[in-house]
Amino acid sequence: MAFSRGDKVEVCSKQEGFVGSYYAATVIKNYGNKYAVQYKNLVAEDDQSRPLIETVGANELRPRPPKVLATGFHALDVVDAFDNDGWWVGKISGRKGSDSYYVFFDAYGVEISYPTSCLRPHLEWVNGKWVSSK
Repeated sequence: MAFSRGDKVEVCSKQEGFVGSYYAATVIKNYGNKYAVQYKNLVAEDDQSRPLIETVGANELRPRPPKVLATGFHALDVVDAFDNDGWWVGKISGRKGSDSYYVFFDAYGVEISYPTSCLRPHLEWVNGKWVSSK
């Protein structure tokens, strides 16, 4: 899929320690198989008042997923948890109170509690379509 200037996307991080995380960005230039993107929540290291801009490969981009209303989750549901300015893929491992869940992150072997407002059902972008992980 080709993206154009102004398209809202998510960048899948391939950096060690960030694998399995997605960050909201906007395409600012299309170079063919690479794109310049400006991140929504990440800032430049040398000037933290400026949004981070970087060039990423086409295989690291996907459109932003549609908003899916989730009224609750079940054990082992695959979810994205918003943390450290990005969305991280994990699995529901339990419930905490009436509006929080424990999420286990296989890649890092940790379990963290999140309010429902910081969770979304995980969707994969496959052959130009959004597919549920269930």
